[in-house]
Amino acid sequence: MVNIFKSLFGNSSGGKEENGLSKQEEKNFDILKYDGIRAQRIGQTAYAAKCFHEALAIQEDFETLNYLLGIYSQQDQLEEALELANRMVALEPEHAVALLTRANISFMLENITDTINDCNHVLEMEAENTVGWFLRAKAKKHEKDLFGAIADLTRAIELKEDFTGAYLLRAEILMEMQQMKEALPDIEKAIELNPEEETNYLLRGKIHQALHQLETAEREFSEVLELNPFNQEAILLLGALKIEQNKPDEAIELFDEAIENDPSFAKAYSERGRAKNLKGDKEGALEDVKKAVELNPEGEEAQKFNGRHSNFDNMYKGGIF
Repeated sequence: MVNIFKSLFGNSSGGKEENGLSKQEEKNFDILKYDGIRAQRIGQTAYAAKCFHEALAIQEDFETLNYLLGIYSQQDQLEEALELANRMVALEPEHAVALLTRANISFMLENITDTINDCNHVLEMEAENTVGWFLRAKAKKHEKDLFGAIADLTRAIELKEDFTGAYLLRAEILMEMQQMKEALPDIEKAIELNPEEETNYLLRGKIHQALHQLETAEREFSEVLELNPFNQEAILLLGALKIEQNKPDEAIELFDEAIENDPSFAKAYSERGRAKNLKGDKEGALEDVKKAVELNPEGEEAQKFNGRHSNFDNMYKGGIF
């Protein structure tokens, strides 16, 4: 792509237009902005960001700010993205999408009060804005206002009956409140709406496990692994369930495969150690836990040893499993 920066700014400014820019400045702005858009489309994000920055140095422009914000968001540069969102809202204070964009960035930065304030502003303008209800519910959940979050999600679902994320989040909150039977219809609806999403089956499995419906939970976790054989949470949950059901051989086989796929999977070693211990294979269990601690010195297993065991050989006296 042609480097345009050296050639743009040496020309005479000419007379000013109504927007305060000369014709040459307007031309330079357009070239930079649209060159940035083209660069972004073909994945040249560094060059695109440079173009957008140079364009914004000429003129504060809502659309250009939004393009640059997208780059920062993709790169998890949230502080920079928030600064751009602030500038967008300054240009268009009543723009619902800009407000919700800022609210979402604030949420990711755990600025929960700012998230709620922006959502409130949007809902005052647009009472049927489902994203506003949903995002405010996420913020309320973070603040442990679980009843308020459920109320917001219920309103979002009333407005948009196929809002999968709202059903999923409401199910998560009901689980947190130990309302498992009430959570089940929501996760069923989420699966009906999005049958290919592994997270939904994972959550339904957790609900069935909490309801002591272990065979059903096992089927759910297996379903997750059919959708994604590398889902580590499903592997751990299914393996733990097999151990709970006194099926150590099946658990060991599951963790063997997981470790073969990912030799750095520390928790799989420790869980395989639990299964081996259940079979009476103390030496094998010890080796697995040693490996888990080696891979994750700050993990749960390492913490169990801290201050309680002088060495690994004494670990069983403290009930590591």
